[in-house]
Amino acid sequence: MLVSILVFDVALVAWSLHLMDAAVQKREFSLMLAGTLVAFSAAAMLVVYFLMHNCLNYLMNIN
Repeated sequence: MLVSILVFDVALVAWSLHLMDAAVQKREFSLMLAGTLVAFSAAAMLVVYFLMHNCLNYLMNIN
C-alpha cells in the first residue's frame, strides 16, 4: 500500500513539472498556480506517507 502512495506521489511531481513547464512556455499564471497546487499536494502526500510508515511500524511493534 505504501509503495502505491509513493508511486502516485512521483506521478504528481512529474505532472507538476509538466504544468509548470507549460506555464513558462505559454506565459500563463493559471498553469503555474495549478502546478504549484499539485506540487503542494505531492508534498502533503509525502508527509502522509512518512506518517503512515511510522504509524504502521509502531503498531506492528507494540507487542
